[in-house]
Amino acid sequence: MAMSTLSTSLSASSSATAVIVPSKPTALSVSFEQLADDILVFQKQLAQLGIPSGDAVSIALPNSYEFIVSFLATTFQRAIAAPLNPAYKQSEFEFYIEDLSSAVVILPQGAYADDGLAVKAARKHNAAIAECYLNGTNLILDVKEQGKLARRQPQPVARAQPEDVALILHTSGTTGRPKAVPLTHRNLTRTMQNIRNTYELTHQDRTMLVMPLFHVHGLLAGFLAPLSAGGSVIVPDRFSARTFWDDFLEHQANWYTAVPTIHQILLKGAPPNPKPKIRFIRSCSSPLAPKTFRELEETYGAPVLEAYAMTEAAHQMCSNQLPHTGKRKPGSVGIGQGVEVKILDDDGNEVPQGKEGEICVRGENVTKGYLKNDKANKEAFTKTGFFRTGDQGKKDEDGYVYITGRIKELINRGGEKISPIELDHLLAGYPEISEAVAFAIPSELYGQEIGVAVVPKADRDVTEQGITEFVVSRTAIFKKPQRVWILKEIPKTATGKVQRRKVAESLLAKDEPRARL
Repeated sequence: MAMSTLSTSLSASSSATAVIVPSKPTALSVSFEQLADDILVFQKQLAQLGIPSGDAVSIALPNSYEFIVSFLATTFQRAIAAPLNPAYKQSEFEFYIEDLSSAVVILPQGAYADDGLAVKAARKHNAAIAECYLNGTNLILDVKEQGKLARRQPQPVARAQPEDVALILHTSGTTGRPKAVPLTHRNLTRTMQNIRNTYELTHQDRTMLVMPLFHVHGLLAGFLAPLSAGGSVIVPDRFSARTFWDDFLEHQANWYTAVPTIHQILLKGAPPNPKPKIRFIRSCSSPLAPKTFRELEETYGAPVLEAYAMTEAAHQMCSNQLPHTGKRKPGSVGIGQGVEVKILDDDGNEVPQGKEGEICVRGENVTKGYLKNDKANKEAFTKTGFFRTGDQGKKDEDGYVYITGRIKELINRGGEKISPIELDHLLAGYPEISEAVAFAIPSELYGQEIGVAVVPKADRDVTEQGITEFVVSRTAIFKKPQRVWILKEIPKTATGKVQRRKVAESLLAKDEPRARL
C-alpha cells in the first residue's frame, strides 16, 4: 500500500493525538481519526475539481494544519504534491508552476485578495487558484479561479499505488537550472521506515517541528516519519527561538530535528527551566561542528545524532546511532541507515577503507532519476545504480562516513542548497557590471554564506548595497550575498576558466577577519 504505515496509523480510527498546532489562547489538537476524516473530505474536493493521477498540485502554504491535510490528500488522490516556499519571488513561482504544469496552486487565506506573487504566477500559467484555511474546525478549500480545470470532469476518489509519484521537489543543479526530483510513495515509505528504525520512534514519541514542510528534511524526518510511527507532531507556523522551549515543554515533546543553525540559535538563549526529558536531538542538512555537538549534549543532557541526507534520497541516508545501539562520533554523519553507502572513485570502483572518494548510495528510498533530464541522470548514477551525491568523503574502520569536501559547487547555507551558477546568471542581468562569480564563504552561524565577486563596466559606479538589493529584488531572501567584492578583474586559469574555490580562497585570504562571520 502507498505510504502504508502512515495509512495504517490513519485508518486505525485512533483518538490519539496526531497533530498539535500551538496557538493562543488554545492550541489546535487533532486526533488521527479527525486527521483521516479531514484528508478524505479534502481528497473528495480535489476529485470533484477533476484532479486525476499524475496532476501536480503546488502548495504554497506555511507550516500549518492546512499544509498537512492538503499535502496528504493530494498524494492519496494519486496526484503529485509540489510544495513551494511561500517566500519565493514571482519569477521563482512561475518557474516551478510552469515546470510541472501545475493544475492548481493552493494558497493561504487572503492571498487571492492581495493579488500576491503566487497568484500572478498561477494566473500566467493558467493554473487554478485556491485558498485553504480553517473556519472554526472545518477545513475549507475555496477555489478562486478555475484556470485549466474549468472544463475538467469530476474524478473518482483514488487509492494511491506504490509506484505513483507522490512528491516532486526541486534541487539546485550545477547548471543553475533547478532539477525536479520525483519521489514515489515507495521512496517515501522506505525513508519513513528507515527513520523510524534509526531512532526507534513509537507512538510514545512527540516531536517539535522546526524545519519548513516545503523541504524534505521537515517533511520526512520532522513530520511523516514520526506520524507514521503513531507519534505526535507539534507544528508551529515557523521556528521561533523565543517560543520554542515554551511550546516544547507545554506540549511534552521529547525530540526534535534541525539544521545546525537552529541548534546554535537555541544555544545562545537560556536553557529551558525545567529542563525537559529529551530522548535525542537530531542534526541534519548541513555539517555540525564538534563544538556545537558538545555544547548541545552538555546543555540539554541528550544524545546528539548527526545525520546525512539529500532530496534525491527522500532525505535520510546515514545517521549516528542511539547510545544503546551503537556509537555517535562528532564530525561523522554516521553509518548507512537502510541504504547501501559506498565510497567510489571516478570509474565507479569502491576505494579502500580510509581513502577519499565520492559518497554514493543505493536503496529503495532513492529516486529513479530526475524528471525529463537525461543528461543529469547519466551524470548522477553509476552503471550499478548508485547515486553520486557530489560529496567527497571516506569511511573509518567502523564504517562511519566522514564528509571531507564538496565535489559539486553548491552553496549550503544552513541547509538551503544554492546554485552559484544561478546567481551568476542573475547577476549577468545587472546593467552596471561586466562579470560576476558567486561562491561559498564560511559562516559560523550558517556553515556557508554567499560571496560574490563582480567587475564593474568601465566608468560605472557599483556598490555592495546596490548588488545585494538587486539580488534580493529578484530571488528569495536566503540567496542574498553576505559579502560582495568589487574587483578590477576576476582571476582565471590559463585557459580562461573561473575556479570558484580559488577565487574564494584568494579573496578570503586577503580579507579573512570580515569574511569569517
